[in-house]
Amino acid sequence: MKTLLRGGMVVSMDPALGDLPRGDVLVEDGRIAAVAPEIEADGAEVVDATGKIVLPGFVDTHRHTWQTAFRGLGADWTFDQYRVAAHGTLKPHYRPEDVYLGNLLGRLEALNSGVTTMLDWFHCALRPENADAAIAGLHDAPGHSIFCYGADGPDIAPEIRRVRKLLPGEDMVLGLRGPVISTMDETAADVLLARELGLPVSVHVHGTGGWRHGDRPIAGMAERGLLDERTTVVHGNGLSDDQLGMLAEAGASVSVSPDVELKMGFGPPVTGRALAAGIRPTLSVDDCLSAGGDLFGAMRTALAVDRGLTTRTVLECATVNGALACERNAGSLTPGKDADLVLLDAEDLSVFPVNDPVGTIVSAGHPGLVDSVYVAGKPVKRHGRLLGVDLPPLRARLLESRARIAGASRIGQEAEVTR
Repeated sequence: MKTLLRGGMVVSMDPALGDLPRGDVLVEDGRIAAVAPEIEADGAEVVDATGKIVLPGFVDTHRHTWQTAFRGLGADWTFDQYRVAAHGTLKPHYRPEDVYLGNLLGRLEALNSGVTTMLDWFHCALRPENADAAIAGLHDAPGHSIFCYGADGPDIAPEIRRVRKLLPGEDMVLGLRGPVISTMDETAADVLLARELGLPVSVHVHGTGGWRHGDRPIAGMAERGLLDERTTVVHGNGLSDDQLGMLAEAGASVSVSPDVELKMGFGPPVTGRALAAGIRPTLSVDDCLSAGGDLFGAMRTALAVDRGLTTRTVLECATVNGALACERNAGSLTPGKDADLVLLDAEDLSVFPVNDPVGTIVSAGHPGLVDSVYVAGKPVKRHGRLLGVDLPPLRARLLESRARIAGASRIGQEAEVTR
């Protein structure tokens, strides 16, 4: 099957191809076949991309999707307030159906805003059925979804092994418990388990204090040989330059969530410092309790808070770098890569006239511009509407889920949220 996207402004994110003020993109059998000013392709379905920006799909490398039903509730919260409310007040009342709906609607939201690959950092694992429901929610939405299992408890190995059998390796990551909240011995055991099962690892490290290993958690991991190219550190705020250097030497990546990090008091995002250390940082939403669920906002904040960055560098974080961290053959419109791509409306009055496509995407982009989304060459959104998704009944079920959890947790009582 061949599809020809004709006449769009092409932002390839491939230095060898560059950008085209007007160009064609040929998709064949789910992959990018060619990018050129003009392509002839007999028998191809032709999609008129005139007035559109054609670019790779976005990659979100860290999102706690199960919290979708309580969107916006934590916009004013500090990290301590978030921790108490989300994990102490809400989470104990989550049933598998609630997890399923949060993950399904949250993944659809991400897809709607152009996120073709998303890593779901799942830490609502109160029971195995919750994990199964989270995976089902991801699978029932189109798009590439990676399940990062943040299992908790004294012995996570049996549960991780169980889930590993359910998922191919490229669709699963192990979310480490430490070194922020566990001992280095426990962190080492988790990393060794991940390596045995062929899983990458992701670990939260941020500048809210409380590290069990002083202010050098990454150094502790490096000393034990626990860092490699399949390690992603989430946030990284407050890490010293030499610890960022250790991550770079190991080939590890960093997932930056600029909106949440600034709102919750983690400290300045490390995007620029990571780049200076030789790391290719990625971007992520983190949670929709506190921030918007699209990467346009994350890109704009990353640029605003660190003016040593360029708009192209920021867009690389949201595309090429994210795909590398998630081990996806995507992130640019390079022939041979998966045809995960997005068409943005360049004639919308919020961006028209587009003089610099990359600058426009990063400084003024928003979900309302997302006209079309393709995943592995298949359209999953066209003309501003998700395809094959019946949203009204899903919305109704999510509202019912929210009402039950809110009632059970008394989330409306201020003392229960902030204490």
